[in-house]
Amino acid sequence: MRILITGAAGFLGSHLSDTLLADGHEIIGMDNFITGSPDNIAHLASNKNFSFYERDVSNYIFVPDKVDAVLHFASPASPNPQSKSGYFNLPIQTMKAGALGTHNCLGLAKVRNAKFLLASTSEIYGDPEVHPQPETYAGNVDPIGTRAVYDEAKRFAESLTMAYHRFHNVNTRIVRIFNTYGPRMDLEDGRALPNLLKQALLGQPLTVYGDGAQTRSFCFVDDLVNGIVKLLYSEEHLPVNIGNPVEMTILQFAETINRITGNKAGIIFEDSRSARDPQRRRPDITRAKQILDWEPKVDLEEGLRRTIPFFQKKLGLA
Repeated sequence: MRILITGAAGFLGSHLSDTLLADGHEIIGMDNFITGSPDNIAHLASNKNFSFYERDVSNYIFVPDKVDAVLHFASPASPNPQSKSGYFNLPIQTMKAGALGTHNCLGLAKVRNAKFLLASTSEIYGDPEVHPQPETYAGNVDPIGTRAVYDEAKRFAESLTMAYHRFHNVNTRIVRIFNTYGPRMDLEDGRALPNLLKQALLGQPLTVYGDGAQTRSFCFVDDLVNGIVKLLYSEEHLPVNIGNPVEMTILQFAETINRITGNKAGIIFEDSRSARDPQRRRPDITRAKQILDWEPKVDLEEGLRRTIPFFQKKLGLA
């Protein structure tokens, strides 16, 4: 296939490009580098099956010649208020990527009779009142809260995707992505893993907010990409959760990082940053198992060991 990937220079988009190229497809990457990095795709510059357009997907998209699939991964995703590339500081761009960007990508898929796959998120569930979260759960989201620019952009994108599927018969897919980690992550992402792993490698005490009882589930990027590719190749149109169902508290997670890195600086506790931070997060992956024959294979310790060298290099420690 000839596949357009928006957000191709991002963490997930670049890994997805690698995998689909290895599968024999031609990839057209698109990114405006507002959050993505040229470093993530530099190794693809000499690949004859990879081409790249520096472009903002919230503007009109034109791609010459045939397109067999459009994968929309372009969006700020970092919840870090201190990050210039996080959605707190790019609220309008985030909503435009989810609304106008999705509209443009769906329009291209419609005109070219191409498959369309939307990268959605577990954040559409908000601070969930149902646990674990199945795809049938409608969510608990504050539409005017500080996180809403990301949450509601993705919720709108899902609605628009289903509208194009139902009204225009576009061949669509929706993946709801849960916490993912691995090489090429932004160290300033603001999520628990990059924050804590960076502190541990620098020999600093790990900062845990609140009492550390809030939970997360961490999926290694190779597993996630494998699930996304399986969804692309499937005929499933309704949303599918892709993530690791192994849930742990942030305190347990911090203790695991300190043990694996040999960090002796311990853990410090600070007041919780946001009352709107989801307190529990774990995917119900029953549908992914049944429809895609998919479940994660890489456990947390192996995934961390495969991620640490990238962080060490970025921090100048290797």
